[in-house]
Amino acid sequence: MKLLLDTHFVVWLTQAPDRLRPREITLLQEPNVEICVSALTIWELRLKWAKRHPSGARKGELDAVAALAFLRGAGWELVDLSVTDAAAELNHPVWHKDPFDEQLLIQAQRLGARLLTRDEHLQDHPLAWRFT
Repeated sequence: MKLLLDTHFVVWLTQAPDRLRPREITLLQEPNVEICVSALTIWELRLKWAKRHPSGARKGELDAVAALAFLRGAGWELVDLSVTDAAAELNHPVWHKDPFDEQLLIQAQRLGARLLTRDEHLQDHPLAWRFT
């Protein structure tokens, strides 16, 4: 089985592993689970890292370069964003307006993967991973 990680999971894995639930840790360690991370996630991290609050503090929690180093070290598949992905439509549309979420679901759809997310807007989507 393939799992595509939502951006917040990459942040938690690198910055706050205590935020992971035991069943999520178990799932990520399963030998038959292939973990994938989208280039879109790296881009989202970079955009957030580059933005600053009026105080000067960064809005993002994780530098994209550090995230990429962590992901490469973990040996997980890094999925490029292709022009085909950019043009594709989602079989089961999402109704909120986050383009990152929609594109991650499109990539999961293409990969035959499930999106591991805790985003309440995505929890009921057919491509989201649900714990039973």
